[in-house]
Amino acid sequence: MRTVDVGFNVYISNNIGAEAMGLFSLISGVYGFALTFATSGINLATTRLVAESLGTGDNGRVRASMKRSLAYSICFGCTAAIILFLSANHIGSVWLDDERTVIPLRLLSITLPLISITSCLRGYFSAVRRVYKNAVSQVCEQAVRIFATVYLLSALIARDIESACTAIIVGGTLSDLLSFAVMYIMYLYDRYRHTQKKLTQSTTGLTSHLLHIALPVAFSTYARSGLLTLEHILIPIGLRKSGSSRGESLAAYGTLHSMVMPIVLFPSALISNFSGLLIPELAECKVRNNQTQIRYIASRVFQLSLLFSICVSGIMICFSSELGQVIYSSNEASSYIKLLAPLIPIMYLDTTTDSMLKGLGQQLYSMNINIIDASLSVLLVWILLPSLGINGYIITIFITEILNATFSIVKLISVTNMKTDTVKWIFKPLACIVGSTSVSKLLFSTVWRLPQSAFSLTVHITVSVILYFVFCIATFAVSRDDIRWIGSILHKSSQKKSKPERGSDAPPLLNSSKTRKQAKI
Repeated sequence: MRTVDVGFNVYISNNIGAEAMGLFSLISGVYGFALTFATSGINLATTRLVAESLGTGDNGRVRASMKRSLAYSICFGCTAAIILFLSANHIGSVWLDDERTVIPLRLLSITLPLISITSCLRGYFSAVRRVYKNAVSQVCEQAVRIFATVYLLSALIARDIESACTAIIVGGTLSDLLSFAVMYIMYLYDRYRHTQKKLTQSTTGLTSHLLHIALPVAFSTYARSGLLTLEHILIPIGLRKSGSSRGESLAAYGTLHSMVMPIVLFPSALISNFSGLLIPELAECKVRNNQTQIRYIASRVFQLSLLFSICVSGIMICFSSELGQVIYSSNEASSYIKLLAPLIPIMYLDTTTDSMLKGLGQQLYSMNINIIDASLSVLLVWILLPSLGINGYIITIFITEILNATFSIVKLISVTNMKTDTVKWIFKPLACIVGSTSVSKLLFSTVWRLPQSAFSLTVHITVSVILYFVFCIATFAVSRDDIRWIGSILHKSSQKKSKPERGSDAPPLLNSSKTRKQAKI
């Protein structure tokens, strides 16, 4: 799904241009906060409420929990939709200073109740251990989004920047509508099959319990999402103050934010999903007070995260020119990829560190650091962009990512007491990636020359990655024990997912929330 997302994003950006991508990113920033308000922690609240009700063995209580959860999602979703629709003109004209954003914002308001209810239903299917139904709806949603958007862009209304953004939003609205319909039909069928028993226990306190779970999550996400929205609004304003025109500001913002960042973060799909598997693993060790195993897991994951991210960083630096040209036909995109590539180990390591902290019960600490991160981003964007332009935004990304990762890593080390091996974890992988990319470049420039294309770029990168892991094994940066450990984690996770414990009153552990980097896309 991440591959499809990135491929679709490339298609869109190549068809509508960097300026339209910048305008769409501006709209998305405001919509992101509205979406946060519409959902207001309902996914987690539904998962926990339904899972706890299942633990009592009372299916009637499950239905009562879902009635309250759906009422909550409808209330917040409709409120968010009304507020966004009525304030779209003021937001577009005054806050964003661009009349072209008004109609797209009003169209997006229609989707808020649908997405809020869908989020609630996905929480239900997570709680009852039938998450494949969530996957079915997401695949259907993505398919409709792609086909509808491509059709609208090519055949109907994509005549200028505003209509191009409208076409993308209409395609997204249709996909959200379908996703809602699919999820609701599956929920009705699931409820008919599994929750027909009558209520045997009192439902007193269910509503207050729901609010107790959802509202703290909602308020923390309001703060962080609001700061991110403010940052999105300030970036084009700061770029214009630096001397760029409106079109140039949106184009620079769109290139960096909506074109380059998805490419830089694309490989993180692998490590973020692996990190999600660590949450139950570490939570189980914490319950058993097995500090030795916690320290072992943390050090292993730290090492493997650096091993993977240093490889990605080296590939991005070495092939930045080819990546920018093959994917976007843009020298500007190439230069931004090269600039951001050295930050990849910090960004990816922060992702795995956050997941481990969540598994160890440090969610509040991670949330506070993310809010501080977002606050500092707003301050730096306000100060640096008017004088430094787009370079000020790049400096902001570096400062905030390094700060966020540093606080998280220091906390993880203090909680786990793990010991680090700088030579094995950092210097050996660095030497291996420099050697592998150099050999690959030399090989294809002297022995086997290929014309620049997507195929040749894929061959170059594949050979570099293979050589990198060969060199890592040769230098003992990777051992057989490392490979066995990864396999054991994946095997244990698949067993737990395929054989859920009957009668458990504990909710399923969710994947870690989106990091600040992912929220920017």
